[in-house]
Amino acid sequence: MSKRDYYEVLGISKGASADEIKKGYRKKAKELHPDRNADNPNAENQFKEANEAHDVLKDPEKKAAYDRFGHAAFENGMGGGGGHPGAGQGDFSSAFSDVFDDLFGDFMGGRGGGGGRARATRGSDLRYNLRISLEDAFAGMQKTINVPSSVTCDGCEGTGAEGGAEPTTCSTCSGMGKVRAQQGFFTVERTCPTCQGTGQNIKNPCHKCGGAGRTETDRSLSVNIPAGVETGTRIRLAGEGEAGLRGGPTGDLYIFIDVADHNIFERDGVQLFCRVPVAMTKAALGGDIEVPTIDGGRSRVKVPSGSQSGRQMRLRGKGMPALRGNGVGDMFIELAVETPVNLTAKQKELLQSFEEESVDNNPESSSFFSSVKGFWDSMKS
Repeated sequence: MSKRDYYEVLGISKGASADEIKKGYRKKAKELHPDRNADNPNAENQFKEANEAHDVLKDPEKKAAYDRFGHAAFENGMGGGGGHPGAGQGDFSSAFSDVFDDLFGDFMGGRGGGGGRARATRGSDLRYNLRISLEDAFAGMQKTINVPSSVTCDGCEGTGAEGGAEPTTCSTCSGMGKVRAQQGFFTVERTCPTCQGTGQNIKNPCHKCGGAGRTETDRSLSVNIPAGVETGTRIRLAGEGEAGLRGGPTGDLYIFIDVADHNIFERDGVQLFCRVPVAMTKAALGGDIEVPTIDGGRSRVKVPSGSQSGRQMRLRGKGMPALRGNGVGDMFIELAVETPVNLTAKQKELLQSFEEESVDNNPESSSFFSSVKGFWDSMKS
C-alpha cells in the first residue's frame, strides 16, 4: 500500500513553515494518541504515521529532499522515518515526550539547554498574631513587634556561594531542576537528585548560611495599627516576610489583629454597649447617672422615672471609629435595676409602708397577674 503524503498526514499545506509543521504535528499527536482512542484499533498506526511525517518535515534537509523526490528520497536506507521497518515504533515514546514538552514545558519551568528554571525562589509569607486592647483599637497605635525570620545572608549576598560567587548551572538537569526517565510509552519527571530541584550547583557553599543564601534572625518592626481595627483585621507589610532562597525576592508579613474582650464595654462593629446598674429608687424616681466612655471620659445620662431593667439609651458618637474613617458609632446604655440587699430594720419598715401604699404602681405585674387569673379561670371551666 502506498504511503500517504506527509503534508496530508499532518493536515497542512505544502510549503508550510516550521511553525505550521510543529502546530500541525501537535494537533495530530493529541488527536491520535492511543490513550485517547481506546476504541480505535488504527490509532497507534496513525500516531506512528504522524510521527514519521514530523520526523521528516521538521528537518530542513530531509524536508527539501522530500519536497523534490517524495517518498523515493528515503528508499533503500537513505534516511527518514519510512525507509526502515520499526521506525515508528522506536520513536513512539520520544514522540510523546515531544508532545509533553510542547504542552507542559512552559508550565513545568521550560525545556532544557539553558536553565528554564529560575535561579532564585521567593521567600515565604509570614503570619504574626497581635493581641491588643479595645482602647488601643479605638485610638490606634504604633506597636513594635519582634519577628523571627530569615534574612539575606550578608556573607554571600544571598547567592549561597562563598564570597558571593555565582552558582553554576546543574549539568545533570541543565538547569531545569527536573530529570526525565522513560517508562514504556511514557516520560516521567522527577526532581533532579544532584541539585535537589534548584537547577544550580554551588561548589563552595557559604560558611555562614550553608549555601541557602539566608540566615535566621529576630527583627524588630514598628507597625501602625489604625483606629477602628477589629478581630480578624489583616495588615500586610510588603517585603517584611522571609528572605528568598539564593537571592530571591522577600515574602510579605501579615499581621492578624485580635482585640481582647473588655470588662465594661461590649462591641458590635462600630457600636458599643455598656450595662449600667441603677438603684431601685433611682429607677423609680428618675435622676442622673454618670457612665464611662471608651475614650476615658465620662458622660451624664438622665434616667427617666419608672425605668425598668433592659431599657436602653443612646449616646451618639461615643462608639468606635470606622476603620477607614467613615464616621463613628454610638454607645448604648442598658439599665439593670438593682434590688437592694442587707436591709436595715428602718429600711425594711419604710419598704413595708411603701408596699402597703402601692396601688396600681406596678403596671407590668398587674397585667401579668390579670392574665394568670384569666388562665386559671378558663382551666376551671
